[in-house]
Amino acid sequence: MKAQAPTAHGLSSQARNLHWLLTNLVDEVPGIRSVAVVSSDGLLLLSSDPGLAAAAFQAGQPDTPAGPRGSSADLATIVSGLGSLTTGAAQLMDGGTVKQTMVAMEEGSLFVMSISDGSLLGVHATPDCDMSVIAYHMALFVGRAGHVLTPELRSELRKSMESAQ
Repeated sequence: MKAQAPTAHGLSSQARNLHWLLTNLVDEVPGIRSVAVVSSDGLLLLSSDPGLAAAAFQAGQPDTPAGPRGSSADLATIVSGLGSLTTGAAQLMDGGTVKQTMVAMEEGSLFVMSISDGSLLGVHATPDCDMSVIAYHMALFVGRAGHVLTPELRSELRKSMESAQ
């Protein structure tokens, strides 16, 4: 599916739809703290708090996280690393493709789910979240986003994140 030309808001309808899906995920699912969609090469494509990701760059400190620990910028880095680690582990164990990874911590949970072509959806959630509800809604997001996350759309989303900086 080819990405449509940008609209008056500067984004194609597919990009606006993905932003809407992400906003809906955050707003409708209790316990979600932060969400990031990361490309296969580790670049942040969508974020539940894109302003925090841009703030570090505006401050001239691109490697310094802006905002609180656990922001989407930090989450994108963690999701990318965890995705690489679990993919490597699956290859060593002849386990096939990694579909989902979940890390339960004392003060929260981290969920990573494959979208398409190596892109990943990462969710940082509260310790009292309902893990099955979050996993279900992540699967819905992946099902809706996976078929539209084309190379053209990934490029558009990267550029929109860069222009926010």
